[in-house]
Amino acid sequence: MTPATHNGIEGASDEAAIASLPARPLTVPVVRLDPELPLPGYAREGDAGADLVARTAVTLAPSGGRALVPTGIALAIPAGYAGFVQPRSGLALRHGVTCLNTPGLIDSGYRDELAVLLVNTDPVTAYEVQRGDRIAQLVIQRVEVADFVEVDGLHASQRGLGGFGSTGR
Repeated sequence: MTPATHNGIEGASDEAAIASLPARPLTVPVVRLDPELPLPGYAREGDAGADLVARTAVTLAPSGGRALVPTGIALAIPAGYAGFVQPRSGLALRHGVTCLNTPGLIDSGYRDELAVLLVNTDPVTAYEVQRGDRIAQLVIQRVEVADFVEVDGLHASQRGLGGFGSTGR
């Protein structure tokens, strides 16, 4: 008897095959505040982050120059989800430009224009953000709502009280 093949996975159970199928996209309503700019989009199939673009041009001074850059969109993230604004790796690698407050959290109830807080870490060269430049990525993730319950103590764990740097170099 040969093992079953489900979704290209030999010997996979029906549950594993179903879990490996691509998820149906989550619908996120978007208001385009600037009709000349694109909606958030994925560069490649399978990407987790959708590109956000700059609505305005701005100069980021060297050595920590920063600016809040509008994106030209407002959106309604469904309840039970949140948006997380994250840096673009190419901007960081090539120009030292990244996002402050990373990841930037967008709660499902937020309805104003998205803006990205950029910073230039290059010690010498200013960075020119042009209108329409891809400046960050937006990741939408399911989030849980926690019920915080006061207790007298916490059960022991292997990590215990180890915090910053506790696992070594």
